[in-house]
Amino acid sequence: MFGLGMGEALIILAVVLLIFGGKKLPQLGKSMGEAINNFKKGLNEGAKDSDKEKIEDKENK
Repeated sequence: MFGLGMGEALIILAVVLLIFGGKKLPQLGKSMGEAINNFKKGLNEGAKDSDKEKIEDKENK
């Protein structure tokens, strides 16, 4: 997991818990998950658009 040992991961988790609190963590996790999904969708749409442009360029030549 990113080159971290179990001890380091637990320390980071404890610090995050102290900063955001127990009630905010589920909301934070949900928003991070949605952000990652939207980022992946954007990458996929960009790749599809790029493929369409390549096909159109080949047809125009």
